Amino acid sequence: MKKPIVIFGGSEIARAACTYFTHDSDYEVVAFTVDRAYIQEPIMRGLPVVAFEELEQHYPPDAVSMFVALGYQRICRIRQAKYEAAKAKGYQLASYICSRASVFPGSSIGENCFVGEMSVLQAHACLGNNVWVWSGNLIGHDVTIGDHCFISSHVVIGGNAKVGPRCFFGMNATVRDGITIAEENVIGAQAWISKDTEPCAVYAAPPTAKYHKRSDEVKI
Repeated sequence: MKKPIVIFGGSEIARAACTYFTHDSDYEVVAFTVDRAYIQEPIMRGLPVVAFEELEQHYPPDAVSMFVALGYQRICRIRQAKYEAAKAKGYQLASYICSRASVFPGSSIGENCFVGEMSVLQAHACLGNNVWVWSGNLIGHDVTIGDHCFISSHVVIGGNAKVGPRCFFGMNATVRDGITIAEENVIGAQAWISKDTEPCAVYAAPPTAKYHKRSDEVKI
């Protein structure tokens, strides 16, 4: 019998989390919850949307688990705040690890984490709490990821690297082995990080420029 779980969130990322939990976990999603001011419809995906302020009245902490499915707004601080609010109410925060992810022995994953399909956690990699790892990422051996981070798709973090809390990684970013990523960093898409970073910094790769010829003028 599946365990009941309530998902915090009302956006596409919450709907995606619902699909993953429904089709590839030991949990059954029974409701969504958001702050009362953000309720737009009483039903989403055929499930009730309950005001977070009164969630305990409908789904008490001893009856359901929770998963906070929010994105990386304000350097993941909003997701952190709701994660902490759910814990303060006494809810157990579940994690989702896709059955098509590779998590090697010796790795550890905190609570309220998401690990998507085709992601690899090599030996002794460690995810803190409230870490989101989308699909197709490589987290190298002995890597430590701090709490409340968000890692987009196809990111490579080399072995023995350390990532501070509340960091965001854009698609196809690469971190060299042994590097320390300081707290609250934004690592942009396709960025290449080969040196330790500074706190609260942004590291962005240059955008691809438009070529001077039309597509029908180039030989491919």
